[in-house]
Amino acid sequence: MGITKSQLFTPAQNRVAALAKAIGHPARIAILEYLLGHKGCVCGEIVDALPLSQSTISQHLKALKEAGLIKGQIEGVRTCYCIEEEVWKEAKVLIQTLFVDLKNCC
Repeated sequence: MGITKSQLFTPAQNRVAALAKAIGHPARIAILEYLLGHKGCVCGEIVDALPLSQSTISQHLKALKEAGLIKGQIEGVRTCYCIEEEVWKEAKVLIQTLFVDLKNCC
């Protein structure tokens, strides 16, 4: 079987692209900002805080979770979400490195 296009790039390039895709929607940025502003995990409060339906927020939470930026813990019939701190730190370093590298070339 042939290689995929993503195999032509470094692991760091693929990771930055995955993170950028995960945060590439304003609703996801709003969700991340909300979670960053609250200590611990939150459940239904996200739906109350944003002007989006529960199903739309669930879709965005899924994308953020798949990228590893957030984690979800099941508490009874609800899932509570919070920032995945280690991945958040990784994302910060990778994105800062990208911008430093771009600054140095221009």
